[in-house]
Amino acid sequence: MIRPEEVPADRPVLIAGPTASGKSGLALAIAEAGGGVVVNADALQVFDGWRLLTARPSPEDEARAPHRLYGHVPRDAAYSVGDWLREVAPLLGGQERPIIVGGTGLYFAALTEGLAEIPPTPPGLRAEADALPLPVLRDGLDPATAAGLDLANRARVQRAWEVLHATGRGMAAWQAETPPPLLPLEAATPLVLRPERDWLAERIARRFDSMLEAGLVEEARAMEPAWDSAHQSARAIGAAEMIAHVRGELSLRQARDAAIVASRQYAKRQRTWMRKRMADWRPIPLPQPD
Repeated sequence: MIRPEEVPADRPVLIAGPTASGKSGLALAIAEAGGGVVVNADALQVFDGWRLLTARPSPEDEARAPHRLYGHVPRDAAYSVGDWLREVAPLLGGQERPIIVGGTGLYFAALTEGLAEIPPTPPGLRAEADALPLPVLRDGLDPATAAGLDLANRARVQRAWEVLHATGRGMAAWQAETPPPLLPLEAATPLVLRPERDWLAERIARRFDSMLEAGLVEEARAMEPAWDSAHQSARAIGAAEMIAHVRGELSLRQARDAAIVASRQYAKRQRTWMRKRMADWRPIPLPQPD
């Protein structure tokens, strides 16, 4: 494992990794060892509510080093990669070194590779796309975009369909006009955690049990009155299961087990994406030998 004091203090730090791999703890250790502000790069930790479920840093951790872009977006609001880039940009030129940490690969790709400025999708068109089955959305893509897309990923396919039908141009055409990145990879210290599968699976289960012990059921009860599965914040892994539990639709054991399975499946997708897209990052194998 990289020692925090080994990380250069004169450039931004990027820390990526799958859920429950220890990213936040490493970011905090680096901030305490060499200074800096911990900046969130997790698409669900930006929302208020679900502090426990999304594993946002605790108030105690936030008191140990500055933290930014955590829990600042209303839970019923929409938030995009472009929104995140606009908010992170001022932090790159501040007096404190940014230590950008999270598991949302698209945030890091947009930051280090650039992001095409695509107009937002009209609400009516998005509602139309929401109602269409995945095969219909796939059939409605332009060939260039479809060739470079994970066609099994509903969110990615739907976004590409919306872009094409809202602008008349395919996602691939927009991406071909991507502006320069805010933070080229060579200007940062990029670290990607590479956990062994079984080790991570066990950590995911232990972490969810720790969340339950810390009051996750109570957090779900507080979130339930305003719950809306259409909200972006509702995509938090385990949120639907915990809401179902507090509504009496699932036992706590059923909710727990389903959330852990979903978290492990999400971690698998993250690991696959990071292997493909972060080959130039410094890998940090986990667990480390004694």
